[in-house]
Amino acid sequence: MSGIPGLDLHLELAAARPAQALSAALRSAIVAGRLAPRTRLPAARALAADLGLSRNTVAAVYAQLAAEGWLQPRVGAGTWVSDDTAAAGTVRRPRRPAAAPHLIDLRGGVPDVTGFPRGEWLAAVRAATMHAPAAEFGYGDPAGSLRLRAALAGYLARTRGVAAQPEGVVVGSGFGELLVLVCRALRARGARRLAVEAYGHRRHRRLIAATGLEPVPIPVDGDGADVTMLEGADADAVLLTPAHQFPLGVPLAAERRRWLVAWARRRDALVLEDDYDGEFRYDRRAVGALQALAPDRVVYLGTASKAVAPSVGLAWAAPPAGLRAEVLDQRELGGGAPAGLQQLALAAFIEAHEYDRSVRRLRVRYRERLARLEQTVARDLPGCALTGLAAGLQCLLRLPPGDDERRIERAARRRGVLLEGLAAFRADGFAGRAGPALVIGYGAPPPGRYDTALSLLVESIRAA
Repeated sequence: MSGIPGLDLHLELAAARPAQALSAALRSAIVAGRLAPRTRLPAARALAADLGLSRNTVAAVYAQLAAEGWLQPRVGAGTWVSDDTAAAGTVRRPRRPAAAPHLIDLRGGVPDVTGFPRGEWLAAVRAATMHAPAAEFGYGDPAGSLRLRAALAGYLARTRGVAAQPEGVVVGSGFGELLVLVCRALRARGARRLAVEAYGHRRHRRLIAATGLEPVPIPVDGDGADVTMLEGADADAVLLTPAHQFPLGVPLAAERRRWLVAWARRRDALVLEDDYDGEFRYDRRAVGALQALAPDRVVYLGTASKAVAPSVGLAWAAPPAGLRAEVLDQRELGGGAPAGLQQLALAAFIEAHEYDRSVRRLRVRYRERLARLEQTVARDLPGCALTGLAAGLQCLLRLPPGDDERRIERAARRRGVLLEGLAAFRADGFAGRAGPALVIGYGAPPPGRYDTALSLLVESIRAA
């Protein structure tokens, strides 16, 4: 039932004695938790109109329950459910159990969300909402907002070397959605097998398999994915993280990039480039996107999750011209598209250069955190070594031979820290072994808990 605008309240009342019935219904809703503490109630006049009661009856019930401690009237601000957990003698509303202690997250690929640029994002939302033409509030282009696609095309060309025009960009609700759309488009073309790096996101391999394609793992070494193994893999496409391999942290070597492009053209295959954290390089200029070498053979994929926050919920793809229509056809079959207003907000955020500023702020923060991790390992963990590029949101901590990743994970969990060993990222059925290691993410811990996280990491490794 509707009260004043924005306040609805559903109550079941007995037919007789309306005041008693309303009082009992409100108490019951509070005890059951359907009306939580600090919930605002509709104005007496509005609730009376909804329930077919007199305003005086509702006002009298509100006054009685306030006197008993159930409700709290606020001058000029209406009537609210009381903060007090006790009311009317011995009756108590149930307490929620205390939350478990918050775990410090040292998993790879998880960004720091405590520094989300709230004010700048709010300004972008306000600008997008106030200045967008009316047509932007209707059903949008299946490929995404043209304004956002233009902003992305310019940004990606400038910062990652991506060759794409606005009409060639497709906006998605996240990397996973775009990966599924591309895989379904490939499957519709007749593709059967998609090669993946032997170490990578398990979820990505599951998504690929769910589209009907068979994930085929290929080895990764110090030069990135060993793409020469594609020759015998009978794969129709390959998914790679060439700028900063996840989770081993190495770039795809230049000669392997050239070999990969030649293979794709010879095989009439496609390369899916996951550029998940390509902007974050700390020792030199970031490695450019592979897509620039062969826009006709590479599907470029990126996301705002690392540079802004996962809750922005937007990603983008720049597929070759011949694949774009098929990707959009799969979107139509899936029935979904990203929210238009969110796209406009991100467009305004990029146009105001706030996206660049966010990347630069995070780059400074992550560079400093990596340096502290390096100092900690060198000082407190003899026999261990960090490997991989000075880039991204994680690095690989190599452990002495014989160390048990799972034991360290459990020891860390007991101390309130989330960790993942390298084995958690290995593809099923892949026979190779890279030796014991931990994938250490330095993005997620709140600034005030990072040093604590490093101390607990050291304790956990020593204990195990």
